[in-house]
Amino acid sequence: MSDPGLAEKLVKVLHRPDGDLAMRPVHTIGISATGYFKPTPIARNFCTADHFTNEKTDVIVRFSNGSGCAVVHDGWSDVRGLAVRFHLSDGSDTDLIAMNLPEFFTPTPETFLDFAEAAKPKLYTGQTPWQKIWSYLQLMLPERDPYPGETISPDEGAIGFADRNAYSQLGVLQAAQIGAPTSYARAAYHACHTFIVTGAEGVRRWVRFSWQPIAGVLNTDPDETPVDDYLQAELRERLAKEPARFSLMMTIGEVGDDFNNSSRPWPPHRKRIMMGVLTLNAVPEDQIEQAEKLSFNPGLLTPGIEASDDPVLKMRIDSYKISSAWRGGSPCPFSKG
Repeated sequence: MSDPGLAEKLVKVLHRPDGDLAMRPVHTIGISATGYFKPTPIARNFCTADHFTNEKTDVIVRFSNGSGCAVVHDGWSDVRGLAVRFHLSDGSDTDLIAMNLPEFFTPTPETFLDFAEAAKPKLYTGQTPWQKIWSYLQLMLPERDPYPGETISPDEGAIGFADRNAYSQLGVLQAAQIGAPTSYARAAYHACHTFIVTGAEGVRRWVRFSWQPIAGVLNTDPDETPVDDYLQAELRERLAKEPARFSLMMTIGEVGDDFNNSSRPWPPHRKRIMMGVLTLNAVPEDQIEQAEKLSFNPGLLTPGIEASDDPVLKMRIDSYKISSAWRGGSPCPFSKG
């Protein structure tokens, strides 16, 4: 298990000055939707978990903006999240938490705390055109210009940390250039950590999961003035007309891949299995009980799926519990204690 004291420090550090202590420290703004998951016929061969062996499993999900800001800024470049809770046939639940960033920022809880400290939002100072050119000449990512009304920079500290720590450079670069989706249903989401699945023949495999939108990935035009509030309304309008669907893809790791470091990608040619389709068709009316009070947790697993030894994954399990308790969320319903 991770250090609960370290997890508590992390939750404190992640709260932004423009956040709200009664809300999540990150992925603060969100909306839930309901629907169901249907596995593919071959899914049970690779994983014996309940939702891969039953014909249909009901789900509730929460889409979110990654920022800890308590004000809606949908059009700003930001990581987005998709947390999925599967309601299993025995009455228990299991969660799969993902974001549209393929890799995590650091390899260990200690380095992530250092990263979070360094990446605390700072007042925007801005860079002159000459400073931007100098950054490019040094093969460094320059600061972006602030959005209208943006007074604190979420990027400056993170970029500085990545300049000093090579393991953060991929994640920080991707996050800085990620943009804003036209819809929560038009982004790809990655669970980023490695899990261990057991197949029908007892074979254990080290895998990573991702959700791919069947409608395709589409971002807004970065040259246009960003709109603050559109993603939740767009999702409601979309689901009122037709369901939104995602394919669940499972990438199988091989010898030589780093199973316990989520800041390192696997080679792109690894075998991928389509495990099923997520269909979302409604937005609950009570978004307080059915979204904001929900407490997802990456450690809420079920027989057939195990957590890897990734130390950041173990730390996230503890930090999610602490965050839920502090904000008065529903207790994480761990079926096994």
